[in-house]
Amino acid sequence: MAYSDFTLAQVKEIFDLTLSEDRNLFLNVEPVKPSDYLTQALSEYIPLATAINTEKARSEFLIAPILAEVRRQLNYQISLFSGTEFNVDNEKGLVGFCDFIFSCSKEQFYISAPVITIAEAKNENIKAGLGQCIAAMIAAQLFNQKAGNEIEAIYGAVTSGTNWRFLTLSGNTVFIDSIEYYIKEVDKIIGILLKPIQFCMSSE
Repeated sequence: MAYSDFTLAQVKEIFDLTLSEDRNLFLNVEPVKPSDYLTQALSEYIPLATAINTEKARSEFLIAPILAEVRRQLNYQISLFSGTEFNVDNEKGLVGFCDFIFSCSKEQFYISAPVITIAEAKNENIKAGLGQCIAAMIAAQLFNQKAGNEIEAIYGAVTSGTNWRFLTLSGNTVFIDSIEYYIKEVDKIIGILLKPIQFCMSSE
């Protein structure tokens, strides 16, 4: 079993999770203005990615530029991984590739703890990606614990590039945000992505 094999029902049962789906998790997060570079890039890439309409195109033209903007906003003090193997526990099925990983570390040659955010790209079906994303978030939690670098919450995102749904994992409870954000709200999306990393950096 690998991350991509987990459904929401399976990950809930196998890892004995409690799911909460009725909270607006990021109501008080302030939007963060994107750079002119990202604004210009998205104005070109949004029509291109939606016309091609494949997971790969959305990942390359929409998701990656937004995540790179988060790293840019933090003056490159964090690491960002794309399409990287993240094998944490083979017996539990916590193996495979993650589309994107943020780590609160400047080390860019390999993934080091603490892993803060997991983002999974889906072409259009956001709900179908929730199980996969949560499984990877559990792996990140375990990865951090093994490194003696526990943090309060792991963040996740399932996104088509144009639509974003965020999650948090704290202990055995997964909170799935009741709000789905759209790329026209990119300033809010950036603010949400920055929140856990800024907290991690400030607590070092």
